[in-house]
Amino acid sequence: MVTKVQKWGNSQGLRITRQVLEDAGIEAGDEVEVTARDGVILVAPVRRVRGKQSLQELVSRIPKDYRVAEVEWGEPVGKEGW
Repeated sequence: MVTKVQKWGNSQGLRITRQVLEDAGIEAGDEVEVTARDGVILVAPVRRVRGKQSLQELVSRIPKDYRVAEVEWGEPVGKEGW
């Protein structure tokens, strides 16, 4: 696909065909990550855990002073073996 960078207000933008978006698994309104490497612009869908939040977002919400503690679940029920 060949397209032009166009000025939209104080920004610039690209029009991307529906087929290219479908091939990339992107829909209108989806968040994308735009990066530049070695003179090439890369556009990739933001991968979300269960469609809502990424692992980085979830981990960033863990309090700094949080410490993992063992939880007692009681005696085994059924065929579990501990």
